[in-house]
Amino acid sequence: VKVPVIGSLNGATQGGWVEYARLIEQAGADALELNVYFIPANPYVKGEEVERRYVEILRDVKRSVSIPVAMKLSPYFSSVGDVARRLVDEGADALVLFNRFYQPDIDIDNLEVTPRLALSQPHELRLPLCWVAILYGELLTDFAVTSGVHSHEDVLKSLMAGAKVAMMASELLQNGVGRVTRILEELEQWMTEREYVSVKQMIGSMSRTNVADPAAFERANYMKMLASYRKTEARGRQ
Repeated sequence: VKVPVIGSLNGATQGGWVEYARLIEQAGADALELNVYFIPANPYVKGEEVERRYVEILRDVKRSVSIPVAMKLSPYFSSVGDVARRLVDEGADALVLFNRFYQPDIDIDNLEVTPRLALSQPHELRLPLCWVAILYGELLTDFAVTSGVHSHEDVLKSLMAGAKVAMMASELLQNGVGRVTRILEELEQWMTEREYVSVKQMIGSMSRTNVADPAAFERANYMKMLASYRKTEARGRQ
């Protein structure tokens, strides 16, 4: 293929992460994503232990391979920014925001806990969009947005927030890989109409460091959000 191939790895043991990272590199991958899917179900596991596990996995893998390594994070940390900074300091070449934990469902007829995959929805884009916009310019690393990317508008928002990659597995599973062609066409049309020469012009253009009102990404946005809902509802009743 003529595009870079990025392997995504989900391990279970420290040794397993390293072993399979090496195998993926030997197979010819251009880069590696560490997809840490860990739910600390034990209530006695402290938050700092969970964070340390992420850092140690990254450190061990980085020492074992020479290709770039991206770290895929969940949003469930007390301080997402601090964890992101520690991973970048440890050598993460990119951060992927955010991992989606697939919660099981309960079958009330058969009284069983059952796996049930729910694909992402467009509204889920807002959380990774917010954090990429906050961290862009603060951390010297690349960002990828995952969860909720379904259209060319979603790709544009991801780029403007500061991401260099927009992942859209759910959209392709729903509508086929041919959807990529249409999205690229719509993206190019949008850029042409607004006289963009390259996507580089828009990367980070709407991040917290570049917008006129940085507080829009923080607590100060809370009341505006509630007010916007009331205005929308009022217009809908007219």
